[in-house]
Amino acid sequence: MKYLLLVACLLSAVASYAQRSATITYDVTYHGKAVPEGRLQLFIDGPRAHVQRVADTQAKEQQYLDYAAQRTLQVLTLPNGGHVTQAKAFSAYEQPELLPDTATILGYPCKKAKVIIRSNTVEVWYTNALPLRGTPSIGVAPGLGLILKTVRNGEQAVTATRIKLGSVKSADLAWPTPATMGPVVDAATYNRQVIDSRFTTIPVFRQEQLSFGNDQPNPAAGQANVTYHYAGGTVILKKIKLPEYKAGTQILAELSQYSNGDAYDRTGSVFMIPLDKQQSFLNGLQQSVKALPVYKEKYQGVVATEQYLPPLELMRFFTPFGVRAYNAASTIKGYSWADSAVFRQDVTELAPRLQGEVWLGVFIGNYDKGGHKVSLRLQYYPGGSADKPTAAPAVLPLFNSTNLMEMAGQEYGTMFGQDSLTVTVNIPRAMKNVQLRYITTGHGGWGGGDEFNQKLNEIFLDGKQVYQFIPWRTDCGTYRLLNPSSGNFGNGLSSSDLSRSNWCPGSLTPPVYIPLPDLPAGQHTFKVAIPLGKREGTAFSAWNVSGCLLGTAKE
Repeated sequence: MKYLLLVACLLSAVASYAQRSATITYDVTYHGKAVPEGRLQLFIDGPRAHVQRVADTQAKEQQYLDYAAQRTLQVLTLPNGGHVTQAKAFSAYEQPELLPDTATILGYPCKKAKVIIRSNTVEVWYTNALPLRGTPSIGVAPGLGLILKTVRNGEQAVTATRIKLGSVKSADLAWPTPATMGPVVDAATYNRQVIDSRFTTIPVFRQEQLSFGNDQPNPAAGQANVTYHYAGGTVILKKIKLPEYKAGTQILAELSQYSNGDAYDRTGSVFMIPLDKQQSFLNGLQQSVKALPVYKEKYQGVVATEQYLPPLELMRFFTPFGVRAYNAASTIKGYSWADSAVFRQDVTELAPRLQGEVWLGVFIGNYDKGGHKVSLRLQYYPGGSADKPTAAPAVLPLFNSTNLMEMAGQEYGTMFGQDSLTVTVNIPRAMKNVQLRYITTGHGGWGGGDEFNQKLNEIFLDGKQVYQFIPWRTDCGTYRLLNPSSGNFGNGLSSSDLSRSNWCPGSLTPPVYIPLPDLPAGQHTFKVAIPLGKREGTAFSAWNVSGCLLGTAKE
């Protein structure tokens, strides 16, 4: 009799425990329409629960509820195979407001609550009719009973569609061990790790100095992953291998810069050297500007020819006045100077040129021995669908008048004073969806110079004007806290506040995308016309313009 009673007790205990284990499936709708890829499963085993998307069982981030410790666990698998975990108490989440409404979901009576999360209103329906606790979103009211439905802002609903009572496989619960948790870190560290794990970063340069007069012997030519210094130290160059482009991926270039002694605003450029032709800009850097083809008997390496392609500009930037190096020397109450300038730009449309082995460089024109320090990296953000538009399959550099080898004798872009900048190229195949990616900035830093005067830019294709505009920036005051050594005028303005010809100290100059008609195969002539300001004594104006053709071949 005692034996039978013991067996009965054990069976009762097993049954009771089994009732505390379940697998719950949730479906997602948005504005009433099903979102199949959003389907979730919640695995509950007593005081432990695991939430995951059905379509993403191998997700880098796994989420758990630990009711014994009244906390959530978020476990991230790092790219190197390691792990890191954030633990957060239930009490640290936004607390719900209990409401009198009731409903029945899957036959179970539910109560209603509401929680405000970052200005989003989430309605929560939960039941206490089962000896289970859990939520399909660990940040939504984890301390309530079993949540069977949530509705965010009246738009997105997550609703339980099946409850399977009974034991849960250990592989589904996948409860983390100390080894699979890794270190437990604070929220800031964990969030940074999550963000960084979502994309790929390719470092190009790190804390490299660009300054004049710091000449140093270069390594043997042609090596990969070593930094070369040219033009008196004002150009750095490296050959690196970039990944093959995948449809839907976005590529961002990020450059950080600070003064290492130079107090002035300077022209900067991130560029890639095409090697398609017999000659390249690399010849000029390695040998001298004399190795570059000459345009209009004076201007070296500016336009495309049958034997040469000019540097492809990824990003045009302008250093601020002395950021970091002069912060302490320019104390003004209420002014918190920036530590450095950071420039980020989407360069996805240049992806056809940013694959395999490429030469990438950075230029900052300056005559200062301390100069500037820069870091450059490319960041690859994967797309959600291969159906998204891919990068243009054709990128043809046409012209670049920025004298990247300024400190080695390359001429300034003053050709506009006598004529226009004209280039004729051969298009081997007919092109559609054609654009000219055009970057332009005016220079001449005195009252009569083109830096401070509006000038019309006109673009011609095969003798016909296709675009005209006045490139002008009126937002330069936005960057005041990047410019500690900027001069201040008697009227209270700073030099860095002044409007300029499409640039500001401490800013990027984004490209203009000029739509062009479909181009038949054959020769086409592009022309840029700008009314260059006249010289005043030794002062002169110049324009830095770069352009490349984007498009797809007609079938």
